[in-house]
Amino acid sequence: MFKYQLIILGTIKPLIESLISIYYKKIEDLKLQKEFYEIYFKDNLNSYKGNQPAFVIYFGNENGNFEDLDDIEILLNEGNIVLPIFFNSFGKEIPKILSNQNGLKYSDYQKDKIVDLVLESFGKLRSTRKIFISYKRDESTSVAIQLYEALEKYNFDVFLDTHSIKQGEPFQDELWHRMTDCDVILLLNTPKFLESEWCEKEIAEASVKQIGIIQAIWPNHKLERMAEVCFPYQLLDVNFVNGIYDNKDNSKLNDDTVNDLVKQVESIRARNLASRQDNLITEFLNSARKYGKNVTIQPERFITEEIEDNKRRIFIPSVGIPQSFDCNTSSELKKEIREYSVKEVYLIYDDVRIREKWLKHLSYLNEYLDVKTIKKQEFDIWLQRN
Repeated sequence: MFKYQLIILGTIKPLIESLISIYYKKIEDLKLQKEFYEIYFKDNLNSYKGNQPAFVIYFGNENGNFEDLDDIEILLNEGNIVLPIFFNSFGKEIPKILSNQNGLKYSDYQKDKIVDLVLESFGKLRSTRKIFISYKRDESTSVAIQLYEALEKYNFDVFLDTHSIKQGEPFQDELWHRMTDCDVILLLNTPKFLESEWCEKEIAEASVKQIGIIQAIWPNHKLERMAEVCFPYQLLDVNFVNGIYDNKDNSKLNDDTVNDLVKQVESIRARNLASRQDNLITEFLNSARKYGKNVTIQPERFITEEIEDNKRRIFIPSVGIPQSFDCNTSSELKKEIREYSVKEVYLIYDDVRIREKWLKHLSYLNEYLDVKTIKKQEFDIWLQRN
């Protein structure tokens, strides 16, 4: 059986249990089948298969008593990704053989990120980590910039209107385009947020696109039931430096609150991706069955269609804006799943609010790449013709 392999080596600590719990919870959130995801430690590493995808987490040792170095050398030579985890000093806690690897300092705030890195390497989460900050400029500019900088530090690609749109670009078209491609919206719900026409429209767009929203609610304010997928985060005056929360230029969140909001963003990415995938899959299956197509949803979350000569087409839901990288990755998938006798591979995506210049680019790629794209708004037309 083809499996995705998580290997955990080094100085094993009790915190491993919470990491594994988060790992399986995200697999459940993504609606993947647990039996395809195996975890290996030193004692069962002999069952690991070098020809199947693997990700290695190596926990360092504060005293320099490094374990499992022979296994690490073999895994590195086989081309596996190894993530060294340290607690205070990379140089002291991580062995020389891993000195060229980009390590991660452990904290409770980083547990979701560690798990997401594993799932990104397996192709189950997008490697792009795109966040959209929605806020009212004359109420929360300083906090918006603070969160922008914090999220960038944690390797998110953050959209903030004052920082992210180049001069000369059509502002509103680019804003909707960037929202379409984000994983999560971080909404700063200040008292007069909904008085802004554009803020209200942003929330409406997010609901239509099924994008999850973390709603950071200002002190003495209430949750707004304005979005379909919403995760409330109530702020108090103690969450702000010196209790100042009503100064658009000088209010700042304290460090613990910023870290916790970053953790919240990381933790809901998988749920949001699954929701948007579900929407695409359901729409496509409904349209396909309307036209008598023999389609099936597979455990890996792609759709197969039985066609002539025992061949199959594969349709892969692509959340956000398809990139040429997605097409290349899907082409590799075609090679991996030979048992399906694949004739054609397509990426299916929602084209609403994607800028026209990018849609033209995708049409251009369709002429030259093995993997083609199909717009959600053209499902019916495409299925009638094919």
